[in-house]
Amino acid sequence: MSHYVIGDVQGCFDELQLLCKKIKFNPNKDKLIFAGDYVNRGPKSLEVLDFCLKNKKSIKGVLGNHDLYLLYLIEYKKRNKSLNAILDAKNVNAIYKWLKKQPLLEKVKIKETNETFWIVHAGIPYIWSFKTAKQLSDEFKKVFKKDSYKILGNMWGDKPSKWKEDLSGYKRYRTIINYFTRMRYLDKKGSLLLKKKDLKPQKNHIPWFKQTISNLKPNEYIIFGHWAALDGKTKLDNIIGLDTGCVWGKKLTAMRLEDKKLFQVKKNEDL
Repeated sequence: MSHYVIGDVQGCFDELQLLCKKIKFNPNKDKLIFAGDYVNRGPKSLEVLDFCLKNKKSIKGVLGNHDLYLLYLIEYKKRNKSLNAILDAKNVNAIYKWLKKQPLLEKVKIKETNETFWIVHAGIPYIWSFKTAKQLSDEFKKVFKKDSYKILGNMWGDKPSKWKEDLSGYKRYRTIINYFTRMRYLDKKGSLLLKKKDLKPQKNHIPWFKQTISNLKPNEYIIFGHWAALDGKTKLDNIIGLDTGCVWGKKLTAMRLEDKKLFQVKKNEDL
C-alpha cells in the first residue's frame, strides 16, 4: 500500500485521471490524500468530487478555501459559474456531506519509515505547536458539524489578523480558517498578512514556512498546497509545497509518502 498526497486540483479532472494512471493508483490498496481545493476555476469540479465519492474508502483530504466557498454556496443557495454544475447535480447532498466531513489538518504516520506527515491546505503557523494545530482542527470540525451555516456566513474577512487563545465565537473560527486555508505571509509576531500573494520581497512579510521549520523534528514533514506562485519550491526538505498551478496551465503534482517521490503531469498532457 502507498499513500499519495495530491496538490490543488481545482477542477482539473482530466489531469487528475492522468496523474492517477502515472502513479498506478489502486483504490483497493492505495490511499489518496488531497491537500485541499478540489474545486473551482477548473472545468470539471463536479467530476473531481464524483471521483472522490466513488473512491471514498481510499480517499481523504483537507478543506481548502475554495472548498469552504463551495460549502457556503450550497448552504446559502448561491450561484457561481465555475461551480453551478455541482450546485445543480442530483448528488449535491452527498457531495456536501462528504466534503463537510473533511478536516482542516490531517496527520499521517508511515510505519515503514517512522515519519509523520502533517497535511494542510495553506500551512501551520509557527505560533501553534502541532498539538495545538491538531486540537484546533478537531475543535473546528466538531463545531462545524453542528453550526456550519453560521460559521460559513461569518468566515469572510481578514480580521482578527493575530491568533489569540481567548478568541471566541465566529471570530475564533474565522481566524482558524484563515490560518489553515488562506495563509501565505506572516509578520514577525505571527500575524496574518493576507493581501500579498506574489514572491517579491517585502519588509516584514515572512513566508510562514520559514518560521515554522524550527518546530519540526527530523522525521516530521508538512505538506501543503494553496500557493501556486511557489511552484512547490520552499527550499526546505521538511516542508513541501504541492500546488504547482495546474489550473493556471502548469502541472498537477503528487507525492508518495513512503519515499517522498514526486509525480507530475502537465496541463493538457496526453498520456
